[in-house]
Amino acid sequence: MRKIVLSCGLTEELKWGCPCYTLADSNIVLIHGFKDFYELLFMKGALLKDPKHTLIQQTKNVKAASQIRFTRVDEISEAVMNSYIKEAVKAEKAGLTMPLKKTAEFEMPVEFKNILAENPRLKKAFYELTPGRQRGYLLYFSSAKQLKTRESRIEKYIPQILKDKRLEE
Repeated sequence: MRKIVLSCGLTEELKWGCPCYTLADSNIVLIHGFKDFYELLFMKGALLKDPKHTLIQQTKNVKAASQIRFTRVDEISEAVMNSYIKEAVKAEKAGLTMPLKKTAEFEMPVEFKNILAENPRLKKAFYELTPGRQRGYLLYFSSAKQLKTRESRIEKYIPQILKDKRLEE
């Protein structure tokens, strides 16, 4: 996979512990290795033509990136990889971008809505956070599958929100 990507004229760097291939300092594609598969992750994969529906959306919350997964070496096709990489380079050179998802489009857990309704100070503090910080909290809270975990996360991070802090601060 590495040899194929390098043959496309991209610059190889190491980012997030993975080989990342760039064009004029813009990330184009990464190679990720997992236990059951390898993937070629296109940063702007959602903008690429995909007539054979080869690209997979990374997760429900990732809008732009898409990937091609390989579970066996014999699945790796130089022609397929080259066509997607060339398309990704073309999209980058054309300056194509994905519109950002609005914060209001992110799922807000009912538990958090209820706490905001009961606590005007917290509600004001949450909506004064930057959109990125709001999205970070909403993604983290809503990713908990169990009610108890969501409630625990929300309670734990109320002080952070009130102090205008990011999730990781």
